[in-house]
Amino acid sequence: MSSLLEARDLVKHFPLKGIRAWLSAMGGGARPAVRAVDGISLRLAPGETLGLVGESGCGKSTVARCLLRLIEPSAGRILFDRTDLSALPDEPLRRLRRDLQMVFQDPNASLNPRLTVRRTVDEPLRLHTTLTTAERQDAVREVLDRVGLGPELLHRYPHELSGGQRQRVNIARAIATRPRFVILDEPTSALDVSLRAKIILLLDDLRTRLGMTYLFISHDLATVKYLAHRVAVMYLGTIVEEAPTRELFSKPLHPYTRALLSAIPIPDPDAKRERLILAGEVPSPIDIPTGCRLRTRCPLAQPVCAEPVGLREVTPNHFVACHLV
Repeated sequence: MSSLLEARDLVKHFPLKGIRAWLSAMGGGARPAVRAVDGISLRLAPGETLGLVGESGCGKSTVARCLLRLIEPSAGRILFDRTDLSALPDEPLRRLRRDLQMVFQDPNASLNPRLTVRRTVDEPLRLHTTLTTAERQDAVREVLDRVGLGPELLHRYPHELSGGQRQRVNIARAIATRPRFVILDEPTSALDVSLRAKIILLLDDLRTRLGMTYLFISHDLATVKYLAHRVAVMYLGTIVEEAPTRELFSKPLHPYTRALLSAIPIPDPDAKRERLILAGEVPSPIDIPTGCRLRTRCPLAQPVCAEPVGLREVTPNHFVACHLV
């Protein structure tokens, strides 16, 4: 499978500062760090959507920011159309920004309150294209129409828009330069249920019409099931399972994936489902368990789970990191 974007052994550790780090150094130990992303690999083919799911705090958003080099990875490689982003100087990276965009989780925080809708959507066109002012004005109107917003909103400010309109402006800004790769970082989590469905349908339509590739980050598995072609399940900084969407939802192999899927509400009050309950809390990313990282919570854990484990292909295109599979 040819890839548009690929991450190889991506790592992002945040060194701790203050008294805890000082005490560790005094004791002769290694300097403690938050191991937010701890050696993951991802591959996205042109035109596909990869869903990245997991509990809050597992490292999903850190992966997104590393892939676009909004923060610098601690280790690993990031390849975009065979260009190594991880080693790219600032100026060539800036030129690539038109192909690499992101829709953030909170539409309120990600819009500049001092910019009108027109100026917000025009900004990436001004920075990354050679269009004239008149051409950019036409492009802004066109992209707003694509996301379902009329020209009457051009001169409004974010506080004059509804939540759904603000997120559509965010999407318009992200797709204004016709990017090839877009990261969607929980783009519907701040919206109510009726608006979520409309935004998801819009995103799927835009991907088809414009030929974009998505990394869709979410903890809403029902939405991921609809939008994604493949799903990668993340736990405590690592990928524990990856498979085509239909197979992962019908035949989950890792206990963590099974626990996530068993928690999805069923609309039928008479329907019954066997729940797999995880014990306790997610361990600290500063002090991660050895071997399988889920073993301290997993009801199926065995002594072998204390041994190192990595992703392996158990059926075609279905990868899992579990000793018991």
